[in-house]
Amino acid sequence: MTRTGTGCIDRPSPNHGPRPEGVGVELLILHYTGMPTAESALSRLCEPAAQVSAHYTVDEDGTVYAHVPEDRRAWHAGLSSWRGRADVNSRSIGIEIVNPGHEFGYRPFPAAQMAAVADLCLDIMGRHGIAPADVLGHSDIAPARKEDPGELFDWPGLAARGIGLWPQPTAVDNSPVDLAESAEDVAALLGRYGYDTAESRVLLSFQRHFHPERLTGKPDPETLRRLRALLRMTGR
Repeated sequence: MTRTGTGCIDRPSPNHGPRPEGVGVELLILHYTGMPTAESALSRLCEPAAQVSAHYTVDEDGTVYAHVPEDRRAWHAGLSSWRGRADVNSRSIGIEIVNPGHEFGYRPFPAAQMAAVADLCLDIMGRHGIAPADVLGHSDIAPARKEDPGELFDWPGLAARGIGLWPQPTAVDNSPVDLAESAEDVAALLGRYGYDTAESRVLLSFQRHFHPERLTGKPDPETLRRLRALLRMTGR
């Protein structure tokens, strides 16, 4: 298997295809497996009939499995969109992170697992020139369908290592927030950041990633401050 990551165990999946000509890797998408055990998830990712895959899986003890070469298009994102562009699979690398998920007993991600995820992300980002802002969760690109990696995922810890962003509101972002802003205004801000605002549960997906203390799906002062901070941090 052609890959440049080190310390991986090969567990090849047949579920992949060519990337479109001229399309490079721009995004890194993080998922949880959402299955009862690691083995059940690994088996599904490598089962031809399942027609799903990822480039890597990270187990709870930090073991990394390699499934699909990075120059190939894995089938992990499904129906998804970011910054107005669909077919996220063609321009991304996908990492599955072993966790039972909301259906089978969602739980915190162990430190050893998060350390391995961080090392793998930095490796991939360095190879492909992926910016921190372009490391996303599955729920960011498919908010109507997905919840992963979820509100227990340590996005702040990853951001401290330069992986993904974590909002740092300043006085500008702390200016008075008008909660009477229309839903259309909030949707416009989410759309500027990259979300597909035609999808349902978009604000909830934003909160799941950037304000996990408040999963209401409704605007509140701190959620809006964090959204404004991210727009400022990315110049969008």
